[in-house]
Amino acid sequence: MTEFRPPAPVPPKERPSLWRMFWMARRCTLSILFERGYSMKMGHIRFPGWNHFMVNEPKWVRHVLVDHADRFPKGEMLCAMMKPLVGDGIFISSGDLWKRQRRMIDPAFEQTRLQTAFPLMMDAVEAMERRFDALADGAALRADVETTHVTADVIFRTIFSEPIEADAADRVFAAFERFQETAPSIGMWRAAGFLPWFSPRRLRAGRAAREIRDLLQELIRRRVAETEQDPPSEPRDILDSLVAARDPDTGRGFTITELVDQVAVLFLAGHETTASTLAWTLYLVAMCPEVQDRLHREALEVLGQGRPEHRHVSRLKFTRDVFRETLRLYPPAPFLPRRSTETECMRDKTVPPGSAVVVSPWLIHRHRTLWDRPDIFDPDRFRTESAKESVRSAYLPFGQGPRVCAGAAFAMQEATLILACLLRRYRFECEPGHTPKPVGRLTVRSENGVALRLYSRFNCT
Repeated sequence: MTEFRPPAPVPPKERPSLWRMFWMARRCTLSILFERGYSMKMGHIRFPGWNHFMVNEPKWVRHVLVDHADRFPKGEMLCAMMKPLVGDGIFISSGDLWKRQRRMIDPAFEQTRLQTAFPLMMDAVEAMERRFDALADGAALRADVETTHVTADVIFRTIFSEPIEADAADRVFAAFERFQETAPSIGMWRAAGFLPWFSPRRLRAGRAAREIRDLLQELIRRRVAETEQDPPSEPRDILDSLVAARDPDTGRGFTITELVDQVAVLFLAGHETTASTLAWTLYLVAMCPEVQDRLHREALEVLGQGRPEHRHVSRLKFTRDVFRETLRLYPPAPFLPRRSTETECMRDKTVPPGSAVVVSPWLIHRHRTLWDRPDIFDPDRFRTESAKESVRSAYLPFGQGPRVCAGAAFAMQEATLILACLLRRYRFECEPGHTPKPVGRLTVRSENGVALRLYSRFNCT
């Protein structure tokens, strides 16, 4: 296979000044990672009144995320970014509140059992295929918009037992784009203690977040009213489970606002992260025809021309490896910020309480000492002996430890199914003259979209 080096921000040779780092991070948080960061084990930057540590060595990554996760809760930077969208939801909560939410939410995840959710995923995939079939051969396609639509549809069906309408999907995509443009700089300024309570960026982020939350709140209020009138004998979906959830200690359920917070978390984690990685995957396979042809052959061999079944997913091994490699190159959450609550001695550095301690999947997945040819797209690397240690110690697209993404298996099944169905039926080519520009905000998206051309391979009926 011809080696392909996907686009990525070119790291500065030297570390930028503090103020330049703040300025650069307003557009792309990845751009502040300078060249030496891709080979060093631990970095330290002193901001005025604020220490920032970047942890790259697997031993200390495990210390922060796994072994002593209770001493490293999610920090002010992440909370400031995400609170307008997810409120006090489980994604940013910590301590006793997080434990209470976890006790109440865990039973709801029974509704996301992979075998149970599979038919819902297939319904969303078939709706996407109908949209694609209506396009002319060679039609221009915004892959990032389409992957957002299908993954939002999957999570809507799983949470609400209904599909998302096209106009609602478009509104969510546009609102989240606006939210992403403002949230990272809000987080950095707030963590450094400089962000005023009112600013144009806070207002823009708040308006975008409210647009998404209003969409969710309307559905939640309607369901709560229906449940009060006619309680279901058993939960039909995640929302029913959340409405019925009770704190085992107090017997109290979630308020409407708390339900919106938790559903916003599930909606964000359940569609945006998978959508961004799927869009990058389609770009990568469009740039690598050999990989795309292998995916097509595997899909035909495993799925034939019938409707996929749950048992097929485990046999789509190369498809899974292609998605895993995309997760390595474009991890949906490029940074996992934490805050130290105690004095920590890590390597040769003393980490004071209140310091920002950041683990960066983007940096670790491209680390010069942890991976062979880290900037090259190579889905076959997962089958090599040399990569086993790298995967074990330096592969964390869903995080690690007690706060690892609870929907990781759900996302892997969803992405594998979507890719297999698409590559069985269609061929993708890049729009001539278009190269996506990766930017790190809340997720790793393309600043100028992912523009492809769509061609039908055959009528799979």
